[in-house]
Amino acid sequence: MADFYEFFAGGGMARAGLGPGWRCLLANDFDPRKAASYRENWGEGGEFRLGDVAALTPQEAPGRADLAWASFPCQDLSVAGAGGGLKGARSGSFHPFWRLIEALGAEGRGPRIVALENVLGTLGSHGGADFAALCGALAQGGYRFGALAMDAALFLPQSRPRLFLIGAREEIHIPEALLGAGPQAPFHTPALRRAAAALPLQTRRKLLWWRPPPPPTRSLVLADLIEEAPGLPWDSPEETGKLLAMMAEPHRAKVAAAQAEGLRRVGTLYKRTRRDPGTGGKIQRAEIRFDGLAGCLRTPAGGSSRQTILVVEGESLRSRLLSPRETARLMGLDDAYRLPPTQGAAYHLTGDGVAAPVVRHLARHLFEPLLAAAQASEPARTCKAS
Repeated sequence: MADFYEFFAGGGMARAGLGPGWRCLLANDFDPRKAASYRENWGEGGEFRLGDVAALTPQEAPGRADLAWASFPCQDLSVAGAGGGLKGARSGSFHPFWRLIEALGAEGRGPRIVALENVLGTLGSHGGADFAALCGALAQGGYRFGALAMDAALFLPQSRPRLFLIGAREEIHIPEALLGAGPQAPFHTPALRRAAAALPLQTRRKLLWWRPPPPPTRSLVLADLIEEAPGLPWDSPEETGKLLAMMAEPHRAKVAAAQAEGLRRVGTLYKRTRRDPGTGGKIQRAEIRFDGLAGCLRTPAGGSSRQTILVVEGESLRSRLLSPRETARLMGLDDAYRLPPTQGAAYHLTGDGVAAPVVRHLARHLFEPLLAAAQASEPARTCKAS
C-alpha cells in the first residue's frame, strides 16, 4: 500500500486514477462544493481538509507520503486566461503548496514523488519563465524531474492535452527502464523539448526523460458514452436550427456529409467568437467535429464553455448539452461515481479535473516502479551501513 497527499483535490479524480492500492493521508481543496463531492465519493475518513492550501501546516500532513499530487489551478497559465502565470491569483497557489512541501522536506518527510499537473500553456507562459520556475523549485527542493505532455485522447474520447511534471527524490534509485536517453514521442512534444532546452543549466542538470510506454490503441469513441436515457433535455428543432445557422460553410458541410452517410453519428459542438471576414467585426460561430472525440471539457464560466452534442441519423438532427454523467465518463469516472446534484456544479467538477486513466497510466508505469525500486534499495543501504 502506497500513501499519497492530494492537493487541489476537487472530487478526487487523481485518487480514482491511483486506485485501491493507494491510501490517501491528506486531501485538500478550498471549494465547499468539491469538498462535498470528495467526501460523498471517498467517505468521511477525516483525511479531507477544506480550506486554502496556504493555511495548511506540516502537522496536518501525517506521515511521509510516497506521492504528493497537485493539479493546481490553470486559469493564469492557460492561453485563454489572463496571462498572470505563477504570479496570478489562481495559478499562484502553487507557491504556498510548494512551501508546505519544502517544510515537510526540512522535517525529513519530503514526499518521495511529486506530480504537478496543468495545461500545456505552462510551457510558454511568460516566455517559458513559469515552466522554468516550476522545474527550478523541484530541482532546488531535492528532486530530479521530467515532464510529459499527455493527451487524455490516448485513453478516452476527449481531447485534453495536459502537462505532467514529475519529480523523484534524489536518493531514490531510478530503474533504467523508466528513463530514455533523450526525448521520445509521443509524450515529449516539440514545445516541451524547446522549453526543456531553455532551462537554466543548474536546473537542467536534474532533468530526466521519463519513458512510460504509450497505452494500447483506444477503441472507445464518443458515441459509446452518450446517454439515451428518457428525460434528457433535448433542444427543440428550432434551437437545433439556430445552431446550424451559426455554422460557417465548412462546418455545415460536415453535417451534410454525416447525414449523407445514413448512419448514427455523434459530433460535439462549441460556440466560438470569430472574426467575420466580410465586416471585420466579431461573430459567434458554431463549430462541429465528427472525429469520435469530445472537445476539452471546461468549467461552465459562460455559454461558449458548454459543449453541445449533435446526433445525426440520416435526415434527423438532435442537439443538447453534454449531460453531467457524460462529462464524468469522459474523465474516466465510472457510473458509480456520485455527481453533485446540480448541473452547473457537476460541470464545474468534471471540467476542472484530471482524467483518471492518465493518472492510472502514470501510477502503473512510473510511480509504482519507482517506489518498488526505492523499497528494494533501502535494505541494501541498511546492510551496507551496518
